[in-house]
Amino acid sequence: MTMSTTSDTTSDTTTGTTPTHWPLERVLFAMAGTMSLLSALLAATVSPWFLLLTAFVGLNQWAYVSLRSCPASLVLRHFGVAPQCKW
Repeated sequence: MTMSTTSDTTSDTTTGTTPTHWPLERVLFAMAGTMSLLSALLAATVSPWFLLLTAFVGLNQWAYVSLRSCPASLVLRHFGVAPQCKW
């Protein structure tokens, strides 16, 4: 017997999208952390030029904080990831 919750199938009335298990902010934080660790590993093993990827991740984080959106957040919202913050 499987149990289903209503939160998985109901849509969010503020954005009109189906909510996911993780909010947008958490997904962005996980993506930024993964890319930072990957670029540090690549910089240590392949070339220091991979540190530019770390700088790009940092710039996108500041863009999200300052402008309330970054390229990754726009793509994730298109795929239905709803933000937790309503600012």
